[in-house]
Amino acid sequence: MNTETSAPLPADTLRDPAWKSRISLLLLAIVLLWPMLSMTEFRPWDLMDAQSLQASWQFLKNFFPPAHDAEFLQLVLVATWQTIAMATAGVTLALLAAIPLALIVNAQLSVSAIGKSGMARLPWLCRQSVRWLLVLLRSVPELVWALLFVRIVGLGPSAGVLAIALTYCGMLGKVYAEILESTDASCSRQLLENGSSRLQAFLYASLPAAASELASYTIYRWECAIRGSVIMGFVGAGGLGQRMDESMKMLAGAEVSTMLIVFMLLVSLADSFSQWLRRSLA
Repeated sequence: MNTETSAPLPADTLRDPAWKSRISLLLLAIVLLWPMLSMTEFRPWDLMDAQSLQASWQFLKNFFPPAHDAEFLQLVLVATWQTIAMATAGVTLALLAAIPLALIVNAQLSVSAIGKSGMARLPWLCRQSVRWLLVLLRSVPELVWALLFVRIVGLGPSAGVLAIALTYCGMLGKVYAEILESTDASCSRQLLENGSSRLQAFLYASLPAAASELASYTIYRWECAIRGSVIMGFVGAGGLGQRMDESMKMLAGAEVSTMLIVFMLLVSLADSFSQWLRRSLA
């Protein structure tokens, strides 16, 4: 029987060797974030104030029971379908514009660069112009586009569809181009060098290699468009968000509760559908 006991480890071996750098990074983060928190007047302890707690309780207790009369549920059903249609139509329009713009931006499909170190000046300027167009489209939030189109085309889902189409065109075009450029360029380059067109090189080389990733990102953006459609309803773009805004202005907590439940179910169904579609495409 071995009666020997192991010697205790020195204190230096038990100390985290990176503790100084961790503390330094923590202090640096505090120094950088503190002015930002001060500028935004971020005071989470105000939530625990007695007056805030009382106001929150008065607001939340009106949520129960949720409104469930047949006439109101029918209105919610119509608004929900309008939200889905707005998101789907907006993403479809965005796709129709984003795909050709992504092909223009994609340097791998440049015919002018065949056998040269770089592409010609005119095609390069064209690509840069399209890149800046995509930057402009995605830089303006869909809510701002919705406010603009509500003034142009009036209240209703048309403004939401146009807002989603413009913003998501910029997002989809940028990411599509990056996904295509991350694929192996040898196949598309070989097709172009043998006389194939840009479209043929895309369809037979770039697209098969990136199809799954392109589809996955498109579905994700469709989910985001559904959530964005609800938000744009608060500025008059129709759908579930506009109904919710009207109920909140009338302090109808039961109606707001019902629409929140419907919205959560809608997002859950969209997520389940996207997961099923991703598995089908895998």
